[in-house]
Amino acid sequence: MKQILILTKKELKGYFDSLMAYILIVVFLGLSGFFTWLYGNGDVFFINRATMQPFFGIAYWTLFLFIPALTMKQIAEEIKTGTIELLLTKPVSDWQIVTAKFLATLSLIAITLALTLPYYITISNIGEIDHGAVITGYLGLLLMSAAYISLGIFASSLTSNQIVAFLLTLIIGIFFQILFGMLSMAFSGFSSDVFAYLDLQSHYSAITRGVIDSKDLIYFASLIFAGLAASELSLIKRNLH
Repeated sequence: MKQILILTKKELKGYFDSLMAYILIVVFLGLSGFFTWLYGNGDVFFINRATMQPFFGIAYWTLFLFIPALTMKQIAEEIKTGTIELLLTKPVSDWQIVTAKFLATLSLIAITLALTLPYYITISNIGEIDHGAVITGYLGLLLMSAAYISLGIFASSLTSNQIVAFLLTLIIGIFFQILFGMLSMAFSGFSSDVFAYLDLQSHYSAITRGVIDSKDLIYFASLIFAGLAASELSLIKRNLH
């Protein structure tokens, strides 16, 4: 555990040593604030109700696009520069490396989301707000982010090209975000049920509505573990060569 924490701090510091973390935070706060407070028929003032749902809606899609940009370099850059071989020779396991990169990226997302708490405070002062739905909404964003981060790290472990890693993460994300939901409507019976369960958006929507079901938690935990396990296997295979 100590090794994971040391590596996590190093990875998180790397984000802030570059412009990546600051760009993410500024752009995310700008986009989410604009669509939550000012834009169109979905903002707080237009619907005339004290709710964080406009924010959770735009944050969901914004993070879907931002996370591949954060994870694309996690392993791909180290493969390209050759530092992955040096890292693999140190007294740390492949699982510790993958977990540390995962936790560092998730920590950055958590910091970014924490900076949106003034939205919640302001809206709660405007009117009566469902505090439980707000808590589960943030939980949903963290679980969704964790799932995509694990998949993004896996995509990054497959190539030395960051752009390829970015596109692979997006393609995988589109399946979970859009295509599985469409396939569940196109099929019927058991196939429809399988595709419906794989649809990430349905699980996220259920949580943000304030409903915490064990099947949703198991879904996200399984997806996170699968992504990290696949990343570890990819590193093991590379280490064998």
